[in-house]
Amino acid sequence: MAPFTLPPVYPILDTATLDRLGLDPIAAAEAFIEGGANILQIRHKTFWSRETFSLAENIAALCESAGITFVVNDRADYAAILGAALHLGQDDLSPADARRVIGPDTILGFSTHNPDQMAAAEKAAVQYVAFGPVFPTVSKERPDPTVGIAGLKAGRALTQKPLVAIGGITRDNAFTCWSAGADSVAVIADLYPNPCTKKTLRDRMTEWKNLTPR
Repeated sequence: MAPFTLPPVYPILDTATLDRLGLDPIAAAEAFIEGGANILQIRHKTFWSRETFSLAENIAALCESAGITFVVNDRADYAAILGAALHLGQDDLSPADARRVIGPDTILGFSTHNPDQMAAAEKAAVQYVAFGPVFPTVSKERPDPTVGIAGLKAGRALTQKPLVAIGGITRDNAFTCWSAGADSVAVIADLYPNPCTKKTLRDRMTEWKNLTPR
């Protein structure tokens, strides 16, 4: 399993958020890439129709052309078909079972929410681990308890893998996450300005890119 370096900002292309704001996901993906994203995850929490798969396929092609990592959330089967990286939550396939679908070398990330889950993830065949929610989040219907910055520091001490801080992260609190040892911060809500247009989304991604500590 090859090592993986996480970019400091991990943008999430959340289809529910884009639908609510009235912006086409392809335009959003182009805006993220033009704004300087080095990784891009598609997060689609409802049924994957043929239209959804076609959308993901087009975004995968955009990411490949830009030379950045494309990540599929939850779905090992579609990640395998698309040749994409995969990110799993605690209620998805286990990392070991996902490996049976995506193979031994595909980039695989895994979300954790407490020390026991983090300790288990440290032993799993994953390239990076997410931990949180660090702050209150509106992006999950039933979020786990917040861990805070102290919890993030404790989580950092439990793993040698690259660490993504997740949950409620904004431009105002991102530096506290990086300072606590996070290699990257995953962002949903604070990436989507309102009004949300291709230009405002690109500008917001550039703002995040310029904010990073390295």
